Amino acid sequence: MLHFILRRLVQSLISLAAISVLVFVVMFALGDPVVALLPPTATAADRDRLRKELSLDRPLLVQYGLFMGRAVRGDFGLSYYQGRPVLDLIKERAPATFELATVSMLIALLVGIPLGILCGAWPKSLASRVAMSVSMLGISLPTFWLGLLLMMYFAVQHHWLPATGRGETVAIGSTQWSFLTRDGWAHLLLPAITLSLHHLAMLLRLVRSELLDILKMPFIRVARSYGIPERKVIGQHAMRNTLIPIITISGVEFGQLLAFSVVTETIFSWPGLGKLLIESIYVDRPVVVTYLMLTGVVFLIINFTVDLLYALVDPRIRLSSRKATAA
Repeated sequence: MLHFILRRLVQSLISLAAISVLVFVVMFALGDPVVALLPPTATAADRDRLRKELSLDRPLLVQYGLFMGRAVRGDFGLSYYQGRPVLDLIKERAPATFELATVSMLIALLVGIPLGILCGAWPKSLASRVAMSVSMLGISLPTFWLGLLLMMYFAVQHHWLPATGRGETVAIGSTQWSFLTRDGWAHLLLPAITLSLHHLAMLLRLVRSELLDILKMPFIRVARSYGIPERKVIGQHAMRNTLIPIITISGVEFGQLLAFSVVTETIFSWPGLGKLLIESIYVDRPVVVTYLMLTGVVFLIINFTVDLLYALVDPRIRLSSRKATAA
């Protein structure tokens, strides 16, 4: 196991270095942020002076070296637009995105998996057909359209839930959290449901597909022949074999929720990292580069965690890993 962990850590560091190079080159190719930072009336001398202050007059390789030299020490530079440390901006916005992504993932898991079991175990039932039809809408409709529909119905027409903002928050240390207050939950529900619908539909269809395949296998027929109740056959025997794909998809989906909630945060004015990215995309290169690099780190951590969960869920993976190491 130690050999596996060390190998994955080395692979993660190589991947992170490749991500940093790719992100930096892409941001460099998008253009000169000085043009957006200064008004149209600024002179060429003003632009040159600002470009020198921001070290944008240096070659790309030098700029990358300066940025990475600071980054390994935890210093991602100052925001061009706000003049504040980029890491402080990330720390302020990260809790909002984390709690939104976590609640969305919980909704997707707690609703999608039971509905997937229902559709897989009783595929011809009316409830299964309705769930599959609704899941098609969850996959097909754009997130921004679903968000606007939910906002119109729950916030504008009936005033049951607030439409925008984060609501009341409670400080824990230096971070603010809204899930600890009733008003915070009221503001959290609409964006969380909007963000979860696509992932809920994906999980539902995955569990249904896997369960349909597993219920046709010989060991299921043997379990039924022994008179084991159907609920126990599904819950203890069939579902255990669907855990690997569920863990895989859930890990990837959670990473996407953390990294790509831009549209939902913009629609609901949710003050998270996605909204920060939209605000910074044209002018604030340090914020965008840091955001994308941290997104890469998040995906690497999630993939690493998923690999460890594989070994805990399926002992055969541990055995195959040992055999491969011995060979």
